[in-house]
Amino acid sequence: MIFERSLQRELAYTAGAVFMVLLTIMLTTMMIRIVGFAASGQVDPRDVVVLIGLTVIGYLAVMLIVTLFVSILFVLTRWYRDSEMVVWLASGVSHTRLIKPIAVFSTPIILLIVFFAFVGWPWSNQQSKLIKARFQQRDEVSLLAPGQFRESPASNRVFFIEKMSPDQGHVENVFVTSTEGGKVNVIVSKTGHTETRNDGDRFIVLENGRRYDGEPGQPNFRIMEFERYGVKIQSRQVVNTPATTGISTPDLLANPTKDNLAEFAWRAGLPLIAINLMLLAIPLSYQNPRRSRTINLVMAVLIYLTYSNLLNVVQSWIEQGKLSFGVGLVGLHILVAALVGFIFWLRVRNRPLFTRAMFTRSKGA
Repeated sequence: MIFERSLQRELAYTAGAVFMVLLTIMLTTMMIRIVGFAASGQVDPRDVVVLIGLTVIGYLAVMLIVTLFVSILFVLTRWYRDSEMVVWLASGVSHTRLIKPIAVFSTPIILLIVFFAFVGWPWSNQQSKLIKARFQQRDEVSLLAPGQFRESPASNRVFFIEKMSPDQGHVENVFVTSTEGGKVNVIVSKTGHTETRNDGDRFIVLENGRRYDGEPGQPNFRIMEFERYGVKIQSRQVVNTPATTGISTPDLLANPTKDNLAEFAWRAGLPLIAINLMLLAIPLSYQNPRRSRTINLVMAVLIYLTYSNLLNVVQSWIEQGKLSFGVGLVGLHILVAALVGFIFWLRVRNRPLFTRAMFTRSKGA
């Protein structure tokens, strides 16, 4: 039918444009955030692009939900504004007949949301955690950068080197300070290199330098000169605490703890949110020529933010044991579905969702 083909074609064009805008915003935001982590030494600069890609994959389900909701709302609102909807309604097309073509268009997107919610989200979080843990487990020499003060994550030491060879085997003009038992040790050296013992221990061997030992505020500092001085390189031991966001969906169900069930309820809620918002966009798109053109978009943003925040609240309640898993899994979505049905009923009977009297009364109050 011409009506269905026209609607689905315009929905596809609009959804593509909305998704590209959301993707651009997401990439820009993640780039600023992750580059900041790399600048502060929390992640490897060489992993920035990979981490950005993994983060985008993790949030694709949310981006697709917003894309679906906004694209349907935009297209139908434009039809009302340009009187195209009036023509279709006069031709015998009812509001309920909009559901079929919109559902056909939305089905592939909802399937993608299911995939990224149950597979993409945990996989991207797991890979991001592995990359960050691998970077944090590097030894102290790997964290050094010429011309910068770097604090050791494994001990109370601060390093500064002026120059370093590309293979990190030789350094020049080294400054090392550490605190042990209330005493401050300061070591300065002109040159140095790394050595590995037979037992696997690694050392920075400093040459032609001095060591200053003493307590701050006390005059009894000891000054020692040395030709060779070894500083043991320590590695940070990272304790991998399990995070539910990185656990695969089958493992969540295999180990049904409160945290795991709450995470599963959150993942299952994403496609249910997409279905409810898909249906809600049909009656919400009604455009009154006398009303502001931006009110539909404002309402869409408020509805989505409220819905997603309520899903997070439900997840928290399941974790705390305040809400049972079954009720938390479907309760919120059933309530929203009932609300959508009521709004549909108002739209079919040509009753306004918001009246001027409502706003007048609220102003008078």
